[in-house]
Amino acid sequence: MGINRVQFQKGLSMAQFMERYGTEEKCHAAVVALRWPNGFVCPECKDRRHYTFERKGLRYWQCASCREQTTVMCGTVFESTKLPLTTWFLAMHLLTQAKNNVSALELKRHLGVRYKTAWLLKHKLMQVMSEREADRQLDGRVEIDDAYLGGELPGGKSGRGSENKVSFIAAVQTTETGNPLKVCLKKLEFTKEAITDWAKTALSASVHVVSDGLWCFRAVTAAGATQERIVTGGGPACVKLEQFRAVNTFLGNLKTAYSGTYHAFDFAKYAHRYLAEVQYRFNRRFDLSSILKRLLVAAVATTARPERFLRAAEHCG
Repeated sequence: MGINRVQFQKGLSMAQFMERYGTEEKCHAAVVALRWPNGFVCPECKDRRHYTFERKGLRYWQCASCREQTTVMCGTVFESTKLPLTTWFLAMHLLTQAKNNVSALELKRHLGVRYKTAWLLKHKLMQVMSEREADRQLDGRVEIDDAYLGGELPGGKSGRGSENKVSFIAAVQTTETGNPLKVCLKKLEFTKEAITDWAKTALSASVHVVSDGLWCFRAVTAAGATQERIVTGGGPACVKLEQFRAVNTFLGNLKTAYSGTYHAFDFAKYAHRYLAEVQYRFNRRFDLSSILKRLLVAAVATTARPERFLRAAEHCG
């Protein structure tokens, strides 16, 4: 059997990372180049004429027209940060190059910061990923399945209908031969209305959906998709069906990664970010050498996300 070229690709080594982004000056220059690729543009009046000066070690741009003063971090996810950009860049590198996941506790140890700082940093970057993936739409052949995450509740029901698990849908776009291409994950309740709303956003009209017999999956046709409904009957044998190989393999890997990385987290409250992190990496896994640059582009384009926003429930952000 030949090697998996995706898993064995070189990616961006730590030595290469340090060469490109190993100093505050290099990181700052990278953000400037992405924020204003054609030169400074005033965020208020859009004039290009400006002056620059330094104050307390920070470089400021002042508009010659409206006199607005700004830094390159203002208006981005880096806004108001007290951390050096080298810490941000290292966190982005660790989160994008890891095969599975990196917990806030592990990030704390790698970055040499407090746990709360590592938690906020991770959630800000996961929010960047979430917003970048918000408009993800799958096409072609798509396998879908209902999935559940959460701790065991003694004496309670397991799997579908469990009182202690959070439900989410997993959709994997594949080639005609069943090889996975892209994924879309979303926390939702398995009702006809929820599946209809999700399908209209996440599926193109030309999608051919392969699903099990869960009745609410019929709602994917509301988005124009065709459906191949396979009644599996449940039990261990159903996860071995070739028609669901891509989605079952993906879910198995996801649950293994979660159980091996996180001891506990509030999945009910923060599921949208944790799922978006997995989705973001998976959909860019074919070129690990560029994923850091792509996350940086997204971070510069994402507006400030303070702690009160990050700790709000999903419907608030």
